[in-house]
Amino acid sequence: MTQLTRRRFGSAMLLAAPALAAAPSLFAQAPKQSDTPVSPLSTPLSEGGLETWPKGWGPKELGKAVAEHFIPSKHYHDDRIVYPEVCAWYGSLELARLTGDNDLIHRLQARFEPLFSSEAALLPPKGNHVDFSMFGSLPLELYILTKEKRYLDLGLSYADLQWSKPDAQGLTAETRFWIDDMYMVTIVQVQAFRATGDTRYLDRAATEMAAYLDKLQQPNGLFFHAPDVPFFWGRGNGWFAVGMSELLRDLPAKHPHHARIERGYRTMMQSLLRYQTKAGSWRQLIDREETWPESSATGMFASALIWGVRKGMLDRATYGPAARQAWLALAGYLDQNNDITQVCEGTNKLNDLNYYLLRKRRTGDFHGQAPLLWCAAALLRT
Repeated sequence: MTQLTRRRFGSAMLLAAPALAAAPSLFAQAPKQSDTPVSPLSTPLSEGGLETWPKGWGPKELGKAVAEHFIPSKHYHDDRIVYPEVCAWYGSLELARLTGDNDLIHRLQARFEPLFSSEAALLPPKGNHVDFSMFGSLPLELYILTKEKRYLDLGLSYADLQWSKPDAQGLTAETRFWIDDMYMVTIVQVQAFRATGDTRYLDRAATEMAAYLDKLQQPNGLFFHAPDVPFFWGRGNGWFAVGMSELLRDLPAKHPHHARIERGYRTMMQSLLRYQTKAGSWRQLIDREETWPESSATGMFASALIWGVRKGMLDRATYGPAARQAWLALAGYLDQNNDITQVCEGTNKLNDLNYYLLRKRRTGDFHGQAPLLWCAAALLRT
């Protein structure tokens, strides 16, 4: 029998996969949020919708633990701040904001302070790669929280230089048509909109995403890693899923690209239901059962599903159980050190099946820590 083991809470917390199958009727009407921890003995893990969790499984508790674990961690690279660290940092800040944890915000802010002085050399270059440009989303989040103009100036410098030389279609010169880009480009431009209210940033992100949807989404709703790499890589598809949900949070329904992006999002979410494992996770290569369940993709898909159910864009009875299962599966990867296990290492594109099958599995990699924080935020957001 397949089991998820919550090692963080000891061997007593063992879940049989069939017990995670949720009854759709539970999601027909959202239950009232409970402020009282629920005992696993009184509430089966399959019950409670997206609002009620057994003690030790809730988003506030687990998100706080992962955010606290992030603060003393070393930089992901010694010579530069890179996107996995930015993703975990941003997720920690959003979690702190949603829970009203000002002390956590201040400590996350203090981690950033040396980048204005002693660690300035670690700032990524501007205007030449999506993985570097997305750094701007982090100071923009700090500006949204603090209103300190130095954060705004730094963040906008990345967002604006990304579009300093657009092509005839209005796409950034950093366009490469890898699925990863649809989070990297989207998050910095959407954050620029959130910080300024200037809709040109939404226009940029939406124009880019519509082009990527047309180029990469396949009839089954999933995405090739790139036009010349016909594999449905888990985390790569996860980047696209969370990119769409981040953009749709702010993109007006009347926007010229909204219908295209919403259609792409709905098509993908429908496909994901088919490939979710009984334990609630998704695999390294989504459509290949011989590949291993992978935690970062699971977290990203969970985040996108949670947002869609909460927003009302996805039917609660159909998608709510899948979202709940996905959160429980993700929580099952959190070990006693607050590290997520089973994280695919950093992955470039390559038209070679074995390249994806043989990727190393990491523990505590920011690629995996960040999605848990995003899921926690999605569950806590009202």
